[in-house]
Amino acid sequence: MTAPTRIPLDQLPATIRGFLAAHAARDTDAALRAFTPAAVVVDDGTTYRGTEEVRRFLSEAGAEFSYTTTLVGARRVDDTHWIAVHRLEGDFPGGVVELGYRFAMDGERVAELVLAPQTEAGAR
Repeated sequence: MTAPTRIPLDQLPATIRGFLAAHAARDTDAALRAFTPAAVVVDDGTTYRGTEEVRRFLSEAGAEFSYTTTLVGARRVDDTHWIAVHRLEGDFPGGVVELGYRFAMDGERVAELVLAPQTEAGAR
């Protein structure tokens, strides 16, 4: 992969923007529509494969905490890979984190999503 290029937030693909909005609103059904049937999501060391496991991730992720989320950065890696960076603040351990959502697209839908804290300088 090439080095990511920073882009304006509104230049993320429409599918990714729609997913992020639905996920922030905890609208599981709308968020799930962004994924391919064989999609893979990796979050906090757990891998979710296929529609039913991704649905479980979407309905359970972060449910035990109260937090706000703000989209603070976006990067384009290549034609099929994008990164959206969210700042989460809430009552989870640590209280604040910048979380990267690394998307791999298959056409107009998400084939893979990997969530990971942003640790490198200039992550946005």
